[in-house]
Amino acid sequence: MKILCVADHRSPLVYSTGIKERFKDVDLILGAGDLPMDYYGYIVSSLNKKLFFVFGNHNLKHYNRFKGTNTPYAQDHNPLSHHSFGSIFVSGKVIKEKKSGLIIAGMGGSIDYNHGENQYTDIQMYLKLFRLIPRLIWNRIFYGRYLDIFLTHSPPRGLNDREDPCHKGFKSFLWFMDKFKPDFLIHGHIHLYDRNEKRDIQYKNTKIINVYDYYLLNLENNK
Repeated sequence: MKILCVADHRSPLVYSTGIKERFKDVDLILGAGDLPMDYYGYIVSSLNKKLFFVFGNHNLKHYNRFKGTNTPYAQDHNPLSHHSFGSIFVSGKVIKEKKSGLIIAGMGGSIDYNHGENQYTDIQMYLKLFRLIPRLIWNRIFYGRYLDIFLTHSPPRGLNDREDPCHKGFKSFLWFMDKFKPDFLIHGHIHLYDRNEKRDIQYKNTKIINVYDYYLLNLENNK
């Protein structure tokens, strides 16, 4: 299974007339934030695949329309999907994607650095993560695992993050990985300007991947 992951920057290789040919074998799309909704819409309409996304700390024009819908007991649909550029908001939710069977949990936002919208202290993020626990336990009982992919905007603290106030990661994500052992944590927020710069790091059971611009995740090759 191939997943197209995008974050932070409109990639000229994605936002192009060649998108259908270049990404014809993609099965699913994940958006890790800081992208305009019309970009997601372009990808969905071009590839005709589901796109699950979280918001970051920029490009928040449509954020208020979604933030009240983040119940953790979500299904693989969204009542706003026909108004949301074909994309499905998963921040604060745990979703089992029907076709692939993948279990995806989402948590958007960044560390609080100037009290802006969709910024949180670590304590606030812990509280948001706690709300996911009943659904994660339910998954463990019925599917044998808590989740497969943790989709975030920010990285965990000390893993793929930076030391400046804007780009520090969340310590709470370390706790989350320790307890619920996702196979992957997919994030953006940290801009990479060298295509050869290392994007991924292994943390215990979880491979953490910075998907800035775009990244193709092949589950068969990464599991």
